[in-house]
Amino acid sequence: MMKNYNKSLLALALVSTLSLTACGDGSDGQDGAPGTPGTPGTPGTPGTPGTPGAPAGSFATTAQSITDLAFTLSPADIKVTSSEGFSVKFTVTGKNAGKVVPFKGLDKIAIYSLTANENTSGTGAPIEWQNNATANAAGTSLTCTLNGLNGTKNACTLTEDTATPGTYTATWTYGGAAPIINPNDNPNAVHRVFLRAYNIADSTGVVLSDKILSVPVDFIPATDELGVSGKDTVSSAACKNCHGEVDGHIAKIEAHHNYQDVKNCVTCHNPDLVPSDAQLAEGWVFDFAPMIHRIHAGHHISDSLSGEAKEYFGEVGFPSDLKECKSCHDGAPSYNTNIYAQACVGCHINVNFTTGENHSEFGLAQADDTQCKSCHGSGSLTPEAVHSVGKRAEYASLFKVDFTSAAVVTSAAPGMKTLTLKANVTMNGAAIPNGTDLKVYNATTNPTGMFVANGLLLGNVTTDGTVYAWRDVKPTAIALKLENGTLADGVLTFVKDIPDAQAVGTIYVSSEANVCIKAGKVSSCNATGLEFGPTNPIGNTAPVKFYSLDASAVVKARMTDPARITVEEAKCNACHGTLDYIKGTRHGTYTFDQCMNCHNDTTGASGHKTVVSKGEDGSKVINPEVTFNNKDLFTVAHRFHSGNFDVIAGIFRDANGELVGYPSPETACSACHKDDAKLFATDGGLASEKRSIKVGSNYISPVAESCRSCHAHSDAAAVAHFRSNGAVVEADAMTDPNLPVESCATCHAEGKTYGVDKVHAEVAH
Repeated sequence: MMKNYNKSLLALALVSTLSLTACGDGSDGQDGAPGTPGTPGTPGTPGTPGTPGAPAGSFATTAQSITDLAFTLSPADIKVTSSEGFSVKFTVTGKNAGKVVPFKGLDKIAIYSLTANENTSGTGAPIEWQNNATANAAGTSLTCTLNGLNGTKNACTLTEDTATPGTYTATWTYGGAAPIINPNDNPNAVHRVFLRAYNIADSTGVVLSDKILSVPVDFIPATDELGVSGKDTVSSAACKNCHGEVDGHIAKIEAHHNYQDVKNCVTCHNPDLVPSDAQLAEGWVFDFAPMIHRIHAGHHISDSLSGEAKEYFGEVGFPSDLKECKSCHDGAPSYNTNIYAQACVGCHINVNFTTGENHSEFGLAQADDTQCKSCHGSGSLTPEAVHSVGKRAEYASLFKVDFTSAAVVTSAAPGMKTLTLKANVTMNGAAIPNGTDLKVYNATTNPTGMFVANGLLLGNVTTDGTVYAWRDVKPTAIALKLENGTLADGVLTFVKDIPDAQAVGTIYVSSEANVCIKAGKVSSCNATGLEFGPTNPIGNTAPVKFYSLDASAVVKARMTDPARITVEEAKCNACHGTLDYIKGTRHGTYTFDQCMNCHNDTTGASGHKTVVSKGEDGSKVINPEVTFNNKDLFTVAHRFHSGNFDVIAGIFRDANGELVGYPSPETACSACHKDDAKLFATDGGLASEKRSIKVGSNYISPVAESCRSCHAHSDAAAVAHFRSNGAVVEADAMTDPNLPVESCATCHAEGKTYGVDKVHAEVAH
């Protein structure tokens, strides 16, 4: 019965189908009434409640800057030796709404481990860093990821503690020791460990390009005590004196961007990183201390470099005296105690210790470094003594000219007054004998001379602090040299007729003499064995003094008033060591008020009018649209440091317009300007109250000129912009120095939308 029933249903279905196909779709029938709802099922057993998530705002998963992030590492949580095995536990914080909070979601890091090994080989530094991953031929670090793989390669496993957000542990889950463990490592030696985080994005999802590094931890694994390696004799702070700082790291280290600390650099730059024979021939060296010596010796040794070594640092100009080891070595004097050949050939590139070539007049060959201290360990041949470390500052007092008075009386010559100047002078700590003719001390005219330059700095000061140097008096400059004075009982007296126009108001007076030094005393510049000779003399000490010649109130120059100067000499000296060194053989000057004798806003001429860049073939390419015709100190400083001068040396622009040679970010105004300096006064002019700069016989506006001296690419449109905002430019031929104040401050004063503090800060980052 069931079988026949099924056949009947099938037949009925086929008939229905055929009928529909032949006759078209029929109308849908009316919906039936809803059925009775079924009985609800039995409720299931409730699941276990999940762990409550961290409240919103109590953690961070993004970062706007590397400065938002901070690692915490404790020696007790670092296991990187064969006796301890491997694990590293650490915490990371970020920022949420300005608050420091745990950082969640870290998915990749690298761990760097180094050991400060005692070197007993007889060659190299007494203590040398070794990278423990490199020792295992495993690169320079150990990568850690969430799945323990770096692509298809085994990596350490990174695990975040779900109960304590921001806390992570790195472990090795494979057989054998982690490749960061050096089997020959010494757990009693100082170790250094630091971390690098990857894949950190900002709130828009853009991954931060800067390297995110922890602060290196130096410790002794055997005791978990913090340790001191004995190798860190150069600090990051010393580097920042010239290179500047961005987001906490040393700025403008072009090769590897922002490795933030010199302690990071030795991770790769240690004795295990050896140049190829071809690289050695060009002049490369990669061990950190010798490499830094070689780079900063740059243009001094350029003729001994070739290939890429010459290209990369053959034009690097060290801004201080290259012999001033303490410019960088602000820690222990390792330069005087850790004496080994490779550190020396960093600068002394032509010395061949194997053959003895150029190693003293005796051509001393050295099989290794064990004998270095035989000569250089004490006495006059120590590196500190040979390089006269710190002596430039000490010797600045060996020749003193201290002016004590200035007065004028009527001269017999019409239209003239007789000026009398007096100064106390000492040489090598004693008064110069009576009757001494200082002319013989002028090295430029006498073979027994001791002075490379010996002129006085003289000029008038107007009531607003503007200076008019007597070297610019027309038609005949007023000039005095030390040799023009007469000595008696340690007093140097000058008598000189000057025009009535200069014999009024306040005058300034100083000396720019340079002296040569031998054995710690002022010496003939023609002597042999000079410590400081004609090419690197020592300036005299001669503070600028101000005297009234007509009983009017004494006025000091603008350059001496801290409230009217936005630049600090200390900041110049942080990089240059001393302004005396920078001016070389020409001027023995240490202070801005000495510099003002030549570099003022009233000279109206420049010896460096054009702006050049370095062409592809190394030639000078002159910018025909831009010239300068003034010596104002700060516009000249802007020009030189921004590479807009007329020389291809030290600092310059390349064919692509890139700045070469300036060690700091070019928009980091605080490298020279005082911290939080206000460049603009309340009336919109410069805070210095300088309201004009002389060019030729005309005057121009100072704000526009200050901007133009850095932005020397300023074309006709830029000049039109200056003029439309009230600036007077050279083409306006304005002969009156009382110029209207420009309206630049309206947009460019501090705090404004386009304020120099904002615009330059943004570019610097």
